[in-house]
Amino acid sequence: MTASLSDLRGILAPIAADPARSRGRLHPEPEAETRSAFERDRDRIIHASAFRRLKYKTQVFVYHEGDNYRTRLSHSLEVAQIARSISRFLGLNEDLAETLALAHDIGHTCFGHAGEDALQDCMEPYNGFDHNAQALRILTKLEHRYPKFDGLNLTWETLEGLVKHNGPLTGTGMADAVPLAVLEYVADHDLELDRFASAEAQVAAVADDIAYNAHDIDDGLNAELFTVRDLKNLPLVGPIVSDVERDYPELVVSRRVHEIVRRLIGAMVNDVIFESGRRMLDKLPTDKEAVHGLDKAIVDFSGDMAQNDKALKGFLFPNMYRHDRVTRMSDQAHKVVHDLFQLLHGEPDKLPAGWQGNMDGPGGLKTARRVADYIAGMTDRFALVEHTRLFGPGLLL
Repeated sequence: MTASLSDLRGILAPIAADPARSRGRLHPEPEAETRSAFERDRDRIIHASAFRRLKYKTQVFVYHEGDNYRTRLSHSLEVAQIARSISRFLGLNEDLAETLALAHDIGHTCFGHAGEDALQDCMEPYNGFDHNAQALRILTKLEHRYPKFDGLNLTWETLEGLVKHNGPLTGTGMADAVPLAVLEYVADHDLELDRFASAEAQVAAVADDIAYNAHDIDDGLNAELFTVRDLKNLPLVGPIVSDVERDYPELVVSRRVHEIVRRLIGAMVNDVIFESGRRMLDKLPTDKEAVHGLDKAIVDFSGDMAQNDKALKGFLFPNMYRHDRVTRMSDQAHKVVHDLFQLLHGEPDKLPAGWQGNMDGPGGLKTARRVADYIAGMTDRFALVEHTRLFGPGLLL
């Protein structure tokens, strides 16, 4: 098994996305002379204003709590690196996997999940809010850079992977309603919501899991929310901690933490590579289209690693995401977003001039979506500035 996979390294797999066979863009454009369609998508995302703003959007810690903690931008870059590594070994299209990794969090609000939860609460009577659907809105409507169309006019493969990287949205067993923004878009550009996305999109999804598990351990240890000793009873992580302490008994804590995180990433990446290779050899899909029709993901953790992943998340939830220090920030972040939404929804004339179009008056449905777009695009820093402008000083995270 190992030899077979090693022999595949560097060879493009039959199921890899081929930019020369892309299903194209909603608005036809001539192809670039020096870049593939997926490279062009990646470059458009990197140059988008929404991507730049990820620099000051919370992952777990608000930007002013320290320069070394992850932001949405640094997280996205780490996901992209892992996605490229996995794709290269499996013979998938690295450019598409990287593009999806860079774009996957572009729809997140300020203040991380606290901000998203607050905006979901505010938007519940107005067709809701979903960060994945918001990413689609940004990339197809809200970025205004080109003279002939709104959005970035990305390929079908990129948009399909963005919308479905966590699996199909419709079909057997799908209980959650499809976000309105997705339904509106697929009316003009069918993304086949009942089928699995490409193998490259699946790579981006699992790379996201690997990245945030590893860097949340790193950031949590650096913030002293928990200790290395607290990790010793966890499956996968505990044995890695013991191995590092055995190999380097005199190592200073900062280097020890880095070595633990490095080995954790390596173990999870290797598991994905060999499990996905096993599934590829078992299913023997003949081309990219066959991947869409499978009954489960072809790129994923093994069963054992999935249990390890679940155990790690079970540890991080109470010890990091619900730690008093984090929840205090989350409570205040919720207030900032809620205050901004309620005021601007009721008094949309207080929006900046460039945001005052496409509304239906105070309290309206279209106004709610416009206000949500405005708030969702805010960085942590700008949200605090706007709150001070509209409500006066006094609220500090």
